[in-house]
Amino acid sequence: MRFLHTSDWHLGRRFHTKDLILAQEAFLDHLVDTARSENVDAILVAGDLYDRAIPSLDAVRLFSRALHQLADLDVPIIMISGNHDSAHRLGVGSGLFARAGIHLRTDPATCDVPVVLDDADGPVAVYGIPYLEPSMVRTQLEAEATSHHAVLTAALDRIHSDLTNHQPAGTRSVVIAHAFVTPSSSPSEDQQVTESDSERDLSVGGVAHVGADVFDGIDYVALGHLHGPQKVTDRVHYSGSPLPYSFSEATHTKSFTLVDVTSSGTAPAVRRLTCPTPHRLERVEGILEDLLTSPVHEHLKDAWLEVTLTDTALPFEAMARLRRRFPDTLSLKHERAFIPAQATDPPTYTERLRGRSELDIASDFITDMRGTAPTPDEHALLQQAVDAARVNELQKETV
Repeated sequence: MRFLHTSDWHLGRRFHTKDLILAQEAFLDHLVDTARSENVDAILVAGDLYDRAIPSLDAVRLFSRALHQLADLDVPIIMISGNHDSAHRLGVGSGLFARAGIHLRTDPATCDVPVVLDDADGPVAVYGIPYLEPSMVRTQLEAEATSHHAVLTAALDRIHSDLTNHQPAGTRSVVIAHAFVTPSSSPSEDQQVTESDSERDLSVGGVAHVGADVFDGIDYVALGHLHGPQKVTDRVHYSGSPLPYSFSEATHTKSFTLVDVTSSGTAPAVRRLTCPTPHRLERVEGILEDLLTSPVHEHLKDAWLEVTLTDTALPFEAMARLRRRFPDTLSLKHERAFIPAQATDPPTYTERLRGRSELDIASDFITDMRGTAPTPDEHALLQQAVDAARVNELQKETV
C-alpha cells in the first residue's frame, strides 16, 4: 500500500516580513498533483496544519480549499493535530469530514481507533496520535508519569491492544504522531536528529525527546514536528515541512515522503519527493563595507537573506544600507569580531540569554539575587512553575 506522508504545513505562517500564503497554496497544489501522479492509496498528515491555535482568516480559507482538493482525490486522508494546532478547533466537524474520506484525529481518546484500509496484501490499520501534552493527557491515557515517553507509551499500548484483540492476524500497522523522536532514549552524538529554529520547544518536565523504541512493532511511523526530512530508523521517518520557515532551514531539501508498505514485518520502501521552494534562502556574514561593495556577493541580490555582521561595533543604519543592495534582507544579526581577552565590555542581554531555557534563566535569577544557586528542592519547584506556566499557555490556546 502506498502512502504520501507530509507534515508541518504551518498555514498562515509568515517568514519574517514575507507573507507565505501564495507559496503555501502552491505546495498544496503540488501535493494534490503528486498524489495523483504517484497513485497513492492514502495521504498521512502528521500535525501542525496551522501555525497558530487561532489561525488567520487567510489560513482558514486555504485549509478549506485544501480539504476540497483532497476530498476530490477520492483516497483516504488521515490527519492529526500538532503542538501548534488547537485540537478542539481543528477537530470541529471531524465526523462529517470522515464521510468525505478525511479523517481528523485530534482527541487522544481515539488514538486506538484505526482507519482500516485494504489492498491485495490485506488490511492496513492506520492510527493517528495527536500531539500529547503530558500534563494534559496523563490521566486520560492512564500513563505512569507526566512525560512525553510515558504518554506516548500509553497510547502505543492501546494501539497494540487493538491490533492484537480487534484486527485480523497479519494486519499491517501505520502510526501517525507529532513528537520529538530520536533513535534511542539516550541518543549518542551520531544519533542526533536535526532541529530547526522554527520548531516550538516541547521540553515540559525537562525532557523533550522520546526514543524510537516506543514504536517497536509498528510497520511505519509517520512523524511530524521536526522540519528537516530525516530517517530516525528504517520504519520511523520525518517528512519535514514542505517550505522553509526559518533561515536555519536554508540547507534543507524540502520534500514529501512516499512510502510503500508491503507485507507485515518487512521494512517499508521510502522515497523522498522534492517540493518546489519559491524563494532561495541565503545566510552570509562579514563586515558591512565588504558586503556592500564586494562583487563576490552579487549573487545574493535576489535571495531572501540573513546577514550576520562581524564589525566591532554595529554600523549606523546597517539594515537600510544592506537593503539598498540586497532588497530582501530579512534578518540582521551582529556578532562582533574577536575581541582580545583583556577587553572589559560585558556581554549584551541577548548574548547572555542565547541558548538558555526558561528554567536556566529562572535559576540564574535566584543565583544573582541571593548569591547562591537554587537547592535541589528549589530547582524542582522552579521546574514545576515553568511547566505550569507552559500548560496554562497551552490551555488558553485551546479555549
